[in-house]
Amino acid sequence: MSGINYSEKIPNNVNLVSDRTLQRALEHWQPHFLQWWGEMGPTDFQAADVYLRTAVSVDAQGWAQYGAVKMPDYRWGIFLADQVPNRTIGFGDQMGQPVWQQIPGEYRSTLRRLIVTQGDTEPASVEQQRLLGHTCPSLYDLRNLFQVNVEEGRHLWAMVYLLHAYFGRDGREEAEELLARHSGDADKPRILTTFNEPVTDWLSFFCFTYFTDRDGKYQLKSLAESAFDPLSRTCRFMLTEEAHHMFVGETGIGRVVKRTLEVMKELGTDDPAKIRAHGAVDLPLLQKYLNFWCSSSLDLFGSEISSNSAANFAHGLKGRPDESQYEDHVLRNASFHLRMPEGDQDVPMLNALNEIMRESYLKDCEIGLKRWNRVIERAGHAFRLTLPAPQFRRSIGAWAGLPVDPAGKLMDKEAFAKQLPAWVPSEADKAFVRSLMHKVIEPGKMASWVAPPDRGINNLPVEYEYVKLH
Repeated sequence: MSGINYSEKIPNNVNLVSDRTLQRALEHWQPHFLQWWGEMGPTDFQAADVYLRTAVSVDAQGWAQYGAVKMPDYRWGIFLADQVPNRTIGFGDQMGQPVWQQIPGEYRSTLRRLIVTQGDTEPASVEQQRLLGHTCPSLYDLRNLFQVNVEEGRHLWAMVYLLHAYFGRDGREEAEELLARHSGDADKPRILTTFNEPVTDWLSFFCFTYFTDRDGKYQLKSLAESAFDPLSRTCRFMLTEEAHHMFVGETGIGRVVKRTLEVMKELGTDDPAKIRAHGAVDLPLLQKYLNFWCSSSLDLFGSEISSNSAANFAHGLKGRPDESQYEDHVLRNASFHLRMPEGDQDVPMLNALNEIMRESYLKDCEIGLKRWNRVIERAGHAFRLTLPAPQFRRSIGAWAGLPVDPAGKLMDKEAFAKQLPAWVPSEADKAFVRSLMHKVIEPGKMASWVAPPDRGINNLPVEYEYVKLH
């Protein structure tokens, strides 16, 4: 098990001290990162003492310790999961050969692009969420937001280490660019559209951490299969941290559902107008937010038919999440049945890997919906939350720009445009949700639209002062 050396300027378990050139390059990047954090990280909370967890090892058990820390003092570092002895490539045309500790020349530019795209999402989400602290529904939620933020910063470090260590000057330049692009910037936006969407309210934040961070989980799982061993080990440890982000989303939406059901019982009605007047989120409105963030996140998997994903798999660069659960790891003779606008068709499975990953992702998303729907059913209501069809509101791939309703039915363009405000949040809906966003910072107290969590953090009570504001 690799312990983490916290005595160094950059905490790490990669023996950074033995490579002075790399160490100097990363120490040169570090103040640029801290400047970015100060300018683009959570605004006005840099002096707060936050009850955060920090990685102290990469062991699955007991890998983190908890304590109050100011966010700019958080010890971001470089942590790789332990090496698997005699690991071999688990898929593609080179299956069974030893994994690579250095990058074969012919794959350098493709791997660099994969690492940069993954790396770009991490600071993007911090930028999207930077103002949320001002409208936190509780100190418990404020702390969870900041935990997500510092770990996204840590994940940026993970990718920047790979760029510096394995890509020379190109990698150093890419690392600088990761701090130069900004979410929603008109001139230098983030690479992927979802990471330029504004996250201006906590209902969006809970949906983002449920849907978009879950996409992150699937991308990391597929990169964790990579034949490039340092990338695989980096992503395996990132997945340990990523789990908390999805927990924040799932329990956050669950608490919204619980509070709405309490209000419905109090008022004896499911009338959305009356529920809103009482300061809660009606279930049809929550459904609109689920539709928006799920469909936005589905685009992150790319086109249904992709020669890039086929090449990445065949070359061993990027596998399917949980590759070992499949029987065929080469896919040279397999086909996949795809629904396309012009009619169903069978395509080579290698070219449909984005769609296979999207299907796995949607199955994973269903787990939370089943939990929330059980709670709604137990409360005696017929309403059920659903996921939109994967063809709804797409801007990438075969279905991009086509008028498909949330059930997956192609419809008339004008009718679609007229109906869209019934399926995704309208300006009036967003304004209402923003009107609920009042900062609650008294320990143990919650905003009107969200129920308390079932338990606190690290066995502490919900009433604990998780963020000490000065």
